[in-house]
Amino acid sequence: MRAAWLLLAVAACTRAPDRVESQVLVDAGASADAASVFSTMSPSQLTGPPAACPADMVLASGQYCPDPVQTCLRWLDPPGPYRQYRCAEYASPAKCTGERRAERFCIDKEEYAKPGDELPLAHQSWTSADAVCRAQDKRLCLESEWQFACEGEEMRPYPYGFRRDATACNIDRSDLGHPNAGLRDLRAKISEYPACLSPFGVHDMSGNVEEWATLDDGHAPQRSTMKGAWWLPGKNTCRARTLGHGEVYEGAQVGIRCCRDARKD
Repeated sequence: MRAAWLLLAVAACTRAPDRVESQVLVDAGASADAASVFSTMSPSQLTGPPAACPADMVLASGQYCPDPVQTCLRWLDPPGPYRQYRCAEYASPAKCTGERRAERFCIDKEEYAKPGDELPLAHQSWTSADAVCRAQDKRLCLESEWQFACEGEEMRPYPYGFRRDATACNIDRSDLGHPNAGLRDLRAKISEYPACLSPFGVHDMSGNVEEWATLDDGHAPQRSTMKGAWWLPGKNTCRARTLGHGEVYEGAQVGIRCCRDARKD
């Protein structure tokens, strides 16, 4: 009887919808060896089609806007040199100027951490981050890929939406340390801010550690940009970028996130 039920389960997983009735007409007393049934099935029948991305990555697929208009309705800070750093609320929806283009790639769900570590790896240069990604058969994200994974087709200024939320992500920390003592390590565990998610489910793309990416039109030795900012009171938006540090800069606040091409359908 048990073998018959196993046969029924296998048939149910592989049958065409229009042949349901014929597949269930299995003799309840059948004595066929269920193991022999599984041994004749191909890997694709047992596991389904290969996933587009590895288990530690998510698929970002859709129409990307290279040139959005994101209008701030209200700034958090008073007039001065940092007036236009932190926007409390952006106009929704954002507008796209020009033509969108199709994107489809895989991106790490989490900021890179060494196996067994809870904190994302820091003190990374563009060069070392590139090496870490390549060792995993991945690569650093292009800036456009990073931005699309962060903002989605809605072109969200923040990964979680259009209003700044200092509780959603590890941002707006004021206890940064002293210039003579160095930067305080205020990295959060990769599980600490569950609401800090992009439309694709990518975690911590605003704040925590800043992440290296490669400029779409960059050439050595000027290929590097940093995205997402870190735990300071900064812009922390998907489009914000830090340029000018060069490819060998190693910051206590700088980490890694990798991309790779998605498996074709």
